[in-house]
Amino acid sequence: ILGSGVFGLSTALALTQRPSFANSKITLVDRSPFPAPDGSSTDTSRIIRPDYALPPYASLASTAQSIWRDPASPFSAAYSESGLALVANTGSQGEPYVRSSFSNVQRLHAEVGDTTGLKELIGKEEIEREVGTGGGSGDWGYVNRRSGWADAEAGMRILHALVSSTRRVTFLTLTCTSLLYSPTSSTVVGAQFSKHPPITADLVILATGAWTPSLIDLRGRAQATGQVLCYLPLSDEEQELLGRMPVLLNMSTGMFIIPPRNKLLKVARHGYGYSNPTSITSPDPAAKVEGKRIEVSLPKTTYDDPGLQVPEEGQRACRQALREMIPSLASRPFTSTKICWYTDTPTGDFIITYHPSHRGLFLATGGSGHGYKFLPVIGEKIVDCIEGKLDPVLKGMWGWRKETVENVVTEDGSRGGKPGMVLGVEMRKGSKL
Repeated sequence: ILGSGVFGLSTALALTQRPSFANSKITLVDRSPFPAPDGSSTDTSRIIRPDYALPPYASLASTAQSIWRDPASPFSAAYSESGLALVANTGSQGEPYVRSSFSNVQRLHAEVGDTTGLKELIGKEEIEREVGTGGGSGDWGYVNRRSGWADAEAGMRILHALVSSTRRVTFLTLTCTSLLYSPTSSTVVGAQFSKHPPITADLVILATGAWTPSLIDLRGRAQATGQVLCYLPLSDEEQELLGRMPVLLNMSTGMFIIPPRNKLLKVARHGYGYSNPTSITSPDPAAKVEGKRIEVSLPKTTYDDPGLQVPEEGQRACRQALREMIPSLASRPFTSTKICWYTDTPTGDFIITYHPSHRGLFLATGGSGHGYKFLPVIGEKIVDCIEGKLDPVLKGMWGWRKETVENVVTEDGSRGGKPGMVLGVEMRKGSKL
């Protein structure tokens, strides 16, 4: 397994629990010691919600959330049920997503016979009253008091400890330079690394997140996009007050705020993101022989550039969101910023499938900025797919798409901001804190 993020680690855990893999040797490789400092899930918080426009995701997220919520589950230690106010600007592209999501959540609540905690919010005043921060966002939406958020890094540490405790998985810190192919290139037989001999395997699971396009050609199917996170400090009193707010997420702008923990508030954007066009030798084995160059978007992180900050464009967007959502903090300086890298697909669906052209290669990527909440269940689904018994609906959604698109832009109705921004262009305009 290449990659120790949500998909990679959860797959490792699920493999250890399947009889068919009882005698398998499982190796998990990442370029950084755990937790990877630039991994998208190494962060203060992630939203945990079954609030989806598409029923299959709503249903799977509801199953995951029941595990997050269960006091008997180790993951419950990382979970807070603060509620989620999901809002939109009327007439904007985010509104249909929120309306579909509202009807899906109503159905899920009715199925378990609990319709408490779900309330439509009509107009800015109702939204502001529900949020309780002196501000708000959007002019229509709803609050689901049974949604919440998780301490993202804490959840990953719990998962890592569970995998370690099986004593079935060998962890290695190595940088993968390419996949290892059979002489005819029809089969992947392992992976090659810098400063380490190749490692061979019967099955290679590629769970390398936004770095995946450097190891397999995903042009037109998936692209790395950088998302904006800004952090600011709070006083004890502000922590006490804002710690009681629900998560506030505007699907028209993509801007959101998660209740603070340890006197640190995060303001972020779930948007179209920044691309980072990078020229690389094609990872396709046939093209590689000829030294063919291709251009793909790849992450640029503090791992490569320790002084990296979010461009001023992103900081301005977070400042505007703060002005709307928590006016009392409108001028509080940000003390740190981070670019979080998604692996976006055109529809926002994951890519969990065997590669159609290379035997021995399985892909678990394309998280599209909404994979974390599935942490307790996604490994089981990935291994179901490996074993050929994944639910047909999910198999269809997560399969290899025959058609490619010219530019990968996630159009699932949940993104805000401006499409087509390039990180280097925005950085040249400024990125000082």
